[in-house]
Amino acid sequence: MDLFIPLLMIIGGAHAIKLREQKIRIALLGSYLGKYQIEKLMENLTNGYLRALGESDAERQAQVWNFLASTETELCEQFELFVTDFSKVDEAEAGVSKLPLALPYANKLFPGAMFDLRKILSIHARGITQAIHNSTGQSPKNKAFTVSAELFLMQHTCHWFCRSKTVASARMLARHKTPYAQLLASVAPDTRNAYTALVGP
Repeated sequence: MDLFIPLLMIIGGAHAIKLREQKIRIALLGSYLGKYQIEKLMENLTNGYLRALGESDAERQAQVWNFLASTETELCEQFELFVTDFSKVDEAEAGVSKLPLALPYANKLFPGAMFDLRKILSIHARGITQAIHNSTGQSPKNKAFTVSAELFLMQHTCHWFCRSKTVASARMLARHKTPYAQLLASVAPDTRNAYTALVGP
């Protein structure tokens, strides 16, 4: 009993520090993302893909694919601008813990278990752009799946930075019905190889 109250105080203090750190990261990322329409463009694009894939008439389906081209281009341009802008963030602020759960002062306690969000965002920018430009000549359907996977993995990374890998994976499963492992397997090989080289499998 004598140890119970001090233990609760330690746990409560650690939780408060963790929440404060998360608020700082959320505010930091939001301050950069807020300058762009990336989230809205992502939603318009993925919904457009679903609409095209659900279209039974080939001619109307082709019209939807063509209509989405401008959204794809704008998303590429805005995301690349965002990545360039975010690259100015200090290294200490861009660190992301590889640990499955968020721990206070993880960057100081476990410096070897960190990766740089700026580098990962550059990988995402390259992957999204290559998928949208479709240099491998995929069918429109396969291209849509690859682009969506690239976008969702980027979204997972942002949630990971703000919270933790576990929370990011849970959100991805709840929102898109896609486990993290499946998401990673669905992006282009170049993205997957570069991504896992920094964050691990």
